Amino acid sequence: MDDATKTVSDRLDQQPVRRVQRGGTEYVLLGTAHVSRHSVDAVHAMAAAEEFDTIAVELCATRHRAMSDPEAWRKIDLFEVIKTGKAPMVVANLLLGAYQRRLAEQFGVEPGAEMKAAMEEADARDAKLALVDREIGVTLRRVYRSVGFFDRLSIFGGALTSLFASEEITEEEIEQLKQGDVLENTFGEFARQTPALYESLIAERDRYMACRLRQVGEESKKVLAVVGAGHLEGLEKHLAEDQAEPQPQIDKLSETPPRGGWLKYLPWLIVAIVLTGFAYGFSKSPELGMELIATWVLINGGMAAVGAALAGGHPLTIISAFVAAPLTSLNPTVGAGMATALVEAWVRRPRIGDFEKLRDDVVSFRGWWRNRVARTLLVFVFSNIGSSVATYIAGFRIFDKLS
Repeated sequence: MDDATKTVSDRLDQQPVRRVQRGGTEYVLLGTAHVSRHSVDAVHAMAAAEEFDTIAVELCATRHRAMSDPEAWRKIDLFEVIKTGKAPMVVANLLLGAYQRRLAEQFGVEPGAEMKAAMEEADARDAKLALVDREIGVTLRRVYRSVGFFDRLSIFGGALTSLFASEEITEEEIEQLKQGDVLENTFGEFARQTPALYESLIAERDRYMACRLRQVGEESKKVLAVVGAGHLEGLEKHLAEDQAEPQPQIDKLSETPPRGGWLKYLPWLIVAIVLTGFAYGFSKSPELGMELIATWVLINGGMAAVGAALAGGHPLTIISAFVAAPLTSLNPTVGAGMATALVEAWVRRPRIGDFEKLRDDVVSFRGWWRNRVARTLLVFVFSNIGSSVATYIAGFRIFDKLS
């Protein structure tokens, strides 16, 4: 064995690799950790060791665009994000990116470096580049639909905890990330303990990526797939066994499922109960009716204002939370966060520098509150959380006063 061969062999040693033969196509699945030097080396070594018609990466179009254009965050239309209710998705994307960047900076490895390496190898070797992961926005929306309100709070808390944990992570632990997936690792133990969440984060994406790889394989003899190693087992199984046509499965897995059963009517039911309570209170006495309205306003407006304050909102933003929340809570199609975030963005209009430094600032705890863009997003999220929790508390208080 010559020195060059030994070098390639050494770089691939102990790297998780699976091979699947389907029809006339061979799939080589290379498992990686998303902030690992060894994974970057393994990608280059595998591309050098064998010839591939196509190199597939665990990226969707959105993540590929963000990776190819580091200035993408500067182009955010913050007002449009707020008005269209996309702030939670942007926050989730920032948390995911910040988690990777924190680990990457510790070891001097660029986040997603192994994916960039695969993209470079595809270009250098004149191989086709295939993006095979599901759109991250679709995945996050399906995660949102798969769990209840308080579970969503637990997920959000877990993501913050994983981001702001102060202890350093050893390089051995980084390599152990090859047993999981970046989304699963970010959401922590909750992802592994909640079947519905695991289904949305991991299992569905296994099926989606297997379908995409099958489509890619229709025009390729040999495909290298660079994916998080947590997907290897699922991808190998689906590539070897699935017989259904891939496109219908892709279409189904790309849908945002509606709120299940009676739960989609729950917000309107709560509004109906609250309004009925007001009417019944006034029918008994005007004093009781006013007391019920005061209870609703104080609890709902108060907790939304607390949320805005915790997010570091401007005093006018906090006041707007107190005023808006009791009204928006009676209309499930509008959240208090939309009003408060628009006020925050108007009072403290983000500067160009805030957009330029956004990805760097959100890596630190203080950065979320220092950066005007990030703080506005926090105002949106925290105000909505405060108002949502308050709706249930105030509803029970009103019911108690009427009983």
